[in-house]
Amino acid sequence: MGYIIKHSRDKIPKLGFINLSGFYFWYFAAIGVYVIFFPKLLFDIGYKPVQIGVIMATAPLMRFISPFFFLKHIKLDKTIFKLSLYTTVLSLVLFYITIDHFWFLVLNNVLLGLAFSLTLPYVEVIAISYLGKQRYGKSRLYGSVGFLSVALILPKLSNISYISLDFFLLSGFWTLVFGLFVIKLENTNKNSNDTITETFSMRRYIWFWISLFFMQISMGGFYNFFTIYETNAGFSLEIVSYLWAFGVFCEMIMLYFQAPILKNNLVLIIKISIFVTILRWLILYIYPQNLTLLYLSQAIHAFSFSLYHTAVVIFLYQIYKNKKLAQQFMFGVAYGLGGFVGAITSGWFYGEYLFLYCAVVAMVALVLLYQNGGHD
Repeated sequence: MGYIIKHSRDKIPKLGFINLSGFYFWYFAAIGVYVIFFPKLLFDIGYKPVQIGVIMATAPLMRFISPFFFLKHIKLDKTIFKLSLYTTVLSLVLFYITIDHFWFLVLNNVLLGLAFSLTLPYVEVIAISYLGKQRYGKSRLYGSVGFLSVALILPKLSNISYISLDFFLLSGFWTLVFGLFVIKLENTNKNSNDTITETFSMRRYIWFWISLFFMQISMGGFYNFFTIYETNAGFSLEIVSYLWAFGVFCEMIMLYFQAPILKNNLVLIIKISIFVTILRWLILYIYPQNLTLLYLSQAIHAFSFSLYHTAVVIFLYQIYKNKKLAQQFMFGVAYGLGGFVGAITSGWFYGEYLFLYCAVVAMVALVLLYQNGGHD
């Protein structure tokens, strides 16, 4: 009997790791299609850069708006999470109908953004509390594997623009499947549910929150226009997809080995990550046609995303009691409002000076962390 109990206890964490990793894989495979190929699809069928900026801005805007509904009367629970999963799949189906109609496409992107805004914060809290610092990164890196798979596979296919919609829907479906398995982990982990004993407030760490906002504005040019920027610089879509893939590969290495780094001062880690991101944008601005330096800039994605994101997630997990709401506002303020403003303004600044603008905005994000209240 003792052996059976021990075996059962060993099996549950392993199964939980698999389910979380499967969710991350398919969720970020969908994100890969959305970030790498969706703007290119819109560009190819006749949308202008400013229109693309508006379309891509609607989803992050919903990420910003949605957390405010959860301050008092609504809680991000299993029911809401399930609804967000089903809504994601519905929105992906509707893309086939709305893709050629600007305002309908904008509305559908609003729906997708609302679903995305609820999905990942729920899973991130479960993953951190269930796996801990040591194993969180190793599970999260499967999201990078999913993103990388899309970056490498899709360019090999003919008629890639519309086939990307098929991959988008496929990824959304499997995100739903693994998301339903992840829900069960909340029952096995007593720390995954928030006991709300405080009023959520950003005031004490206001400069930190504003810095998150500016950091993601600076990422707008990269996420929404990097593919277009480099194909217009003379590189083929296949070469650009390899650049994306290399960045994700570096991201995966960081996620796997970052645990010892995260034992240090988290805000210092965030500052260093922003600083090297500034250097990254300057490389893209000065050397847009130097393939060697483009690969170097992509290597910095290990800091711009992997280390930065994990340090922010864990820092907020530590300082707030209402952990799910803290994650919702992180995705809302940073990837939501920051992503929205970044998408809009990168559409305005698209051209030769796009990544100089991104570097300046990232510098603002760094300076803000040196204000009183902006660090721990």
